[in-house]
Amino acid sequence: MPGDANGNSQPAWRPAPLLVASGLLHLALLGTVCLRPVLWPWGLGLLLLNHLLISLCGLLPRCRWLGPTLVRLPEAARQRGEVALTFDDGPDPEVTPQVLALLAAHGVHATFFCIGQRAAAHPELCQALVDAGHEVGNHGHRHPWHASFMGPGGWRDEISQGQATLHRLTAQTPRFYRAVAGLRNPFLAPVLHRLGLQLAAWTRRAYDTRCGDPDVVLRRLTHRLAAGDILLLHDGHGARTPQGEPVVLAVLPRLLARLASQGLRPVTLSQACTPP
Repeated sequence: MPGDANGNSQPAWRPAPLLVASGLLHLALLGTVCLRPVLWPWGLGLLLLNHLLISLCGLLPRCRWLGPTLVRLPEAARQRGEVALTFDDGPDPEVTPQVLALLAAHGVHATFFCIGQRAAAHPELCQALVDAGHEVGNHGHRHPWHASFMGPGGWRDEISQGQATLHRLTAQTPRFYRAVAGLRNPFLAPVLHRLGLQLAAWTRRAYDTRCGDPDVVLRRLTHRLAAGDILLLHDGHGARTPQGEPVVLAVLPRLLARLASQGLRPVTLSQACTPP
């Protein structure tokens, strides 16, 4: 039985049912075309539809058809009234310290999905995250825009380098990985399994890398907000308000106040997913 990144044994990886069905379809069509070559146009059409479906699943961050994906907190966390604040693309020397100060003022912990290269450039911020009780997640080492086109080797290098960098800087082994923009392909799941990582998506996304209007960003995060939600914000690569302020800094105090008014308690992903 193989071990994960923490040295714990785990079951062998099994492909998602959609991928199993896709493999069987390929074999069936190959056999059919060998026996009845005249049917090749139909076979080609079915294969194209099959690959189109797989590609579509890779474009939908919350889709579970390519492998396990954490989209909402477990039922036990919902019963406890918990939500998870997550921040991507940091650490950023200007924004991250201010985010940490706001969270500390409210006694809140969050999960920061850090980019390996940015973490290596600002190791003091990574240490500050850990010292404040926050969780560090893996957001890849280089954060390449073309990550969803990578093969097994590309995924392995990108994620394992990020994992090694973050472990070296924080002495924590990240438990969760978040794909760039949530985009992926069928090669990602077995790499995550081998590294002992869980893919984490979100329930609510603010698009705060493109929208600098605090009211719009807050509305997107709080529409039908409920226990179990995973909220996505950015402490790196974020948009700015018309006044030049990072929009996350304008939104976060209001968001924290809204959570408190609804009796929702922000926790890290690991806190929410670890049985009491």
